[in-house]
Amino acid sequence: MEQQPEIRDFVTIEDEEGIERQYAVEALFDMEDQSYALLTSGDDTILVGVEEEDGEQYITNIDDPEERDNVLAAYQIAVDAAPAENVGDVADF
Repeated sequence: MEQQPEIRDFVTIEDEEGIERQYAVEALFDMEDQSYALLTSGDDTILVGVEEEDGEQYITNIDDPEERDNVLAAYQIAVDAAPAENVGDVADF
């Protein structure tokens, strides 16, 4: 049986220096009425908030270290409970 290629969504993020980088959307999930995305590009993995306004989605930084730690811990619990292929362990994050 031939394996089908994996289909992923990609986003382009421009950093503070104006450099654009493409990230694959590894996971989208909700926690406590907030949406989050886990994005990867090569060895780089980032966790961002996802906001919606006027039907458009925007990513936001997670500035609160406690919020970030709580979200990563909840994500790791979910991955451990129902592991999927090719999804990295947040310990690598």
